[in-house]
Amino acid sequence: MDLEIDGNAALVAASSSGLGKAAATTLAREGANVVVNGRDEQRLEATVEEIRSVADGDVVGQPADLTDPDDVSKLVQRAVDEFGGLDHLVTNAGGPPSKPFRETTDEEWYDAYDLLVMSVVRLVREAVDHLEAGDGGSIVHSTSHTVKEGIDGLVLSNSVRMSVIGLEKTLSRELAPDVRVNSVMPGAHQTDRMEYLIENAVERGEFDSYDASYESWTEDIPMGDLGSPEEFGNVVAFLLSDRASFINGEAVMIDGGDARSNL
Repeated sequence: MDLEIDGNAALVAASSSGLGKAAATTLAREGANVVVNGRDEQRLEATVEEIRSVADGDVVGQPADLTDPDDVSKLVQRAVDEFGGLDHLVTNAGGPPSKPFRETTDEEWYDAYDLLVMSVVRLVREAVDHLEAGDGGSIVHSTSHTVKEGIDGLVLSNSVRMSVIGLEKTLSRELAPDVRVNSVMPGAHQTDRMEYLIENAVERGEFDSYDASYESWTEDIPMGDLGSPEEFGNVVAFLLSDRASFINGEAVMIDGGDARSNL
């Protein structure tokens, strides 16, 4: 299916690795012009070159710390300056520490909120006028499966990410019909973050080996394995495109059927 986003301008936050990188890659492959973002400039440069090798659109990198308001402002402005406007925004951020409740400090709670929620607030605030200025903009918030079903040891993700869904629903009504706003809730995918969580469970003594920890993540997934980053990127690109023009205010699970919740 042609998503008809050729020549559109997109900004994907936290996209130098993991699922953000997957979304940026799919958009660029579909012909969109994409700003890729990360804090590690060397990794960012390598990611830009990698995506350019498969892209039909232009790809540029902009380093930014998403907890720094000035960096966020410069990030959005780079997209506007580079491509003459902004059509699509993907908000995304790295995961907070994996800890149980009793071991989580006040500072870690505040840091998680700043990273997962305020980064989204700032990105949308900076981008919304540009998104409205075009023929119709779109936003996708990348959150987590933990919004629907909490995961043991991930108290920060379980708790804080739900705020993004409340913001998404509010924005979907405030900004429509000029800008559509949706969220995706990825389950376990084959990323560095997933590797960290698997290894962390072994270090905590919950499993005897990496393989045993890995299997614990896959045993309840009806599709039989972790998702691939490409599968995630395909869904994000579709939701951003006009092919999803009547989807607004929705939170879409991408978890291979892992979640058992009805809603």
